[in-house]
Amino acid sequence: MRRNIKDWYSWFAPVLACAALGAGLITRIVLLFNPLTVVDFTAWQWIKIFGLGALNDLAFAFIALVPAFLIYTTANKWKYSKLGGWSVWGVLLALTLYFLCFNDISDEYGGPVPVMVNSLLSVLFVCFSVKWFVPKVREGWRFWGLHVTTFVYAFLIMSNIASEYTFWDEFGVRYNFIAVDYLVYTNEVVGNIMESYNMPLIIGGALLAGFGLYWLMTRRASLRDAGIVSARVWALNLAATAVLALAGGVWLHHGYRNWTGSNVFATELQENGCWNFLEAYNSNELDYRQFYSAIPDADAKAAKEALCNMGPDGIQHIVGDGPELRKNIVLITVESLSGDFLARYGNTRGITPNIDSLAARGLVFDNLYATGNRTVRGLEALTLCIPPSSGESIVKRPDCGGRFNTGEVLRSKGYVTRFLYGGDSYFDNMGAFFGGNGYEVTDRGDYLPGEITFANIWGTCDEDSYNVALRLCDADYAAGKTFFTQIMTISNHRPYTYPEGRITYDGNPMSRRAAVKYTDYAIGDFFAKAAQKPWFSETVFVIVADHCASSAGKTSLPLECYHIPALIYSPGFVEPQSIQKTCSQIDLVPTLFSLLNFSYDSAFYGQDILSPGFKERAFMATYQDLGYYAGGILTVLSPVRQVRQFAVTRSELWNYKEELMDTADEATLAEARAYYQAANLGL
Repeated sequence: MRRNIKDWYSWFAPVLACAALGAGLITRIVLLFNPLTVVDFTAWQWIKIFGLGALNDLAFAFIALVPAFLIYTTANKWKYSKLGGWSVWGVLLALTLYFLCFNDISDEYGGPVPVMVNSLLSVLFVCFSVKWFVPKVREGWRFWGLHVTTFVYAFLIMSNIASEYTFWDEFGVRYNFIAVDYLVYTNEVVGNIMESYNMPLIIGGALLAGFGLYWLMTRRASLRDAGIVSARVWALNLAATAVLALAGGVWLHHGYRNWTGSNVFATELQENGCWNFLEAYNSNELDYRQFYSAIPDADAKAAKEALCNMGPDGIQHIVGDGPELRKNIVLITVESLSGDFLARYGNTRGITPNIDSLAARGLVFDNLYATGNRTVRGLEALTLCIPPSSGESIVKRPDCGGRFNTGEVLRSKGYVTRFLYGGDSYFDNMGAFFGGNGYEVTDRGDYLPGEITFANIWGTCDEDSYNVALRLCDADYAAGKTFFTQIMTISNHRPYTYPEGRITYDGNPMSRRAAVKYTDYAIGDFFAKAAQKPWFSETVFVIVADHCASSAGKTSLPLECYHIPALIYSPGFVEPQSIQKTCSQIDLVPTLFSLLNFSYDSAFYGQDILSPGFKERAFMATYQDLGYYAGGILTVLSPVRQVRQFAVTRSELWNYKEELMDTADEATLAEARAYYQAANLGL
C-alpha cells in the first residue's frame, strides 16, 4: 500500500536522515577496503568510527535539510495570489538583471561562483514566469518538482560515496581544503578528472544507484497531493529545522573534535566528509594566534633570532668565504617526486636511472624533507625559505608579493630571474606570486608556435618545458646575462599522460610509476642537450621535488611521505658528496648561495646545510598540522592549541615508526613554537 503524503517535508526529513545514515555506513566500509587505509584500530577506535561516525552523519543530515525546507516553502499557494505573484516575479527579475549586468558579491569569489549564481537566478526566474503566466502547469510542476528534489538528494548521496572514495584514493583523507581550493580551477580539475577516470561509468553508476535510493525512498509514498498542509505545520517544521541544523553545526564544529585520536585513518573515517568540505571552505586560512599553542611574542622572537643566527632586526648578515661566483643557476622543481621512487632510496623498479646517475655525480642531501604536500608549499619553501604557514600557503594569499625571496638576492647580484611553467600560471596563483616577487613568468601562453608537441589538461609535457628553458637560457647567455631559471614540471601528475615512444614500461602506461619514468627520461634528455651548450660549464643545476606523491599515513605527518630527493649538480665545480644531515627544503637555496660564496643580508629561516654549525631539523605541514622534526622527535602543532610529540625511529630504507610520547620534550617543543610563531606572525 502506498501512503498518500500530504505534508512533503514532514515525510522527507526522517527519510533523508535514514538515507544519510545508511550512506555514511557504506562510505566507511568502502574506505576501509581502500589499499591506502591501514586497518589496525583499537576496539575504542572501531566504536568511534561507526558510532561517532553515525552521529556525525546524522548531524550533517540536519544541516542538509535546510535547502529541502526552502524548496518545501515554495510549495505554498500564496505566491500565486495577485499580490504575491507579481511581487515574486518582480523580485526575481530585478535580481536576475542585477547579477547578470553588474559586478556583485559573487564576482569577488571568482571561478565558477558567478556562473553558478547567474544560472540559478535565471532558471528560477524562467521557471516562475512559466508557472505565473500558465496556471495549468502549477499542480504538475509542484508534483514533479518534489519528485525531482527527492531524486537529486538521492543522487547526491550516492555520487558522494564515489567522490569520497576517489578523493581518499588520491589523498588518504576525507574532503579537505584541497577539494575547496580546486573549485577555483574548474577547467583543470574537471579536465583532470575526465582524463584520469572512466567518468561515463562512474556517473552512470551514480545515476543508477541514485535511482535505486530514490525508489527505496518513494516506493511506499504517493506525492500526488504533497505540499504544505497548513501554516501551523510549516511553522513547526521551520522551528524543528532551525534547532536541528544549529545543533548539528555546533556538534560538528565543537563536539566530536574532542574525541579524535592520534590515528589519522580512524579520525578521518569517523568524520563526515561533506562537513569537512564546508569547514575547509570557510577556514582555509587559520589565524595562528587564535588556533595554535603559543608563547610570549618576545620569547618567540628571541628564540628565532638565536636559532636562525639573526640580529634583533631579523637579519642574518652572511659573508662569503671568498670571491663571489656568478654562475648561472637552473632550478628544476619536479612534480610529486617521492624519495622512494629512486633506486638510491630502495626502489627496485629502475624508473629513475637519469636522476640516480646525476645523484651519484652530484652533491646529494639524503635526509631532506619537503615542507608540505602540495606544489605551492614547495614553491613557498624554495622561494621564501621560511617554515610553512598555517592554513593556506603564502603563494595562494592576496598579499603574496613583495616578500624577501630568492630572486631578490639574485637580482641584487645582476641575475635575470625567471619562473617557467608549462601550464597556465594563474593556477595556484603562481603567476601572481612570482610576478609579484620580481620574477619574469613564462607559461604555456608564452610558448612559441610549434613548441608545444604534447599537452594534457594540466599543460605541456616536460620535454616541451625543458626545450623552452633551453631557448630562454640561450637567449640570456647570448645577451651576456647571468640567469636564474626555475622550471616547474607537470608530467608526473594525474592523468599521467606523456608523448608516446619515449619510454618502455612493464605495466599500466598511465600510472604514477610510468609517469615518473617519463619525467626521469625528460630530465635525462634535458641534460644531454644542455651539456652541448656553451653556458653548461658555468651553470649550477639544482633538482628537487616539490612534494611527495602521497602524504597519506597512519599519523597526520608520516615522515616517509615528506622525504624527497634533492641534489646540486655542476661538474668541475661541485664535488660528488652525500650529506646525511636532517634538513629542510627551506635550506636548499641558502646552501646553494653559500657554495657560490654570496655575501648578502638574509631574512631567510633556511640555513647553510654544509656549515659546521648547522642545526639539524626539518619542517613539514598539512594545512592544519605544523610539524617540526629534530633530535628524533616529531612535534606537531594543531588547531585548538593541540600539541603532540612522537618518538621517531627509522629503518635503513627511510621508513619510520612514530610513537606518541606521554611526556613532552620541552626543549624541542619550545623550538617548534618559536619557529612557527615567528614565521606566521612576522616577528
